[in-house]
Amino acid sequence: MKHILAILLLAVPFCFNSALAATDQQTKMGTCNKEATGKKGDERKAFMKQCLSAKPAADAPAAATAAAPATQQGKMKTCNTEAAGKKGDERKAFMKECLKKAA
Repeated sequence: MKHILAILLLAVPFCFNSALAATDQQTKMGTCNKEATGKKGDERKAFMKQCLSAKPAADAPAAATAAAPATQQGKMKTCNTEAAGKKGDERKAFMKECLKKAA
């Protein structure tokens, strides 16, 4: 009897953990629902359809990094392209200055 009780007590947190965790879709639905306050009927239906089918916000930073290299790797890539044709100390000095400017 004690074994069964111990097993049940260990299993309970796992059962509730997955049930309480909100999925991405649920989070998105909640956000869209808050934004749709005040809209009714077809207007609300159209808004919710557009809002729920929109790309997640996680894709937005990818577009921003393409425009301005914020990461060290992006800075290196940009400066490397600009340094084409330079060699030795000239290239080294150019890269040093370029990476400082990009920061």
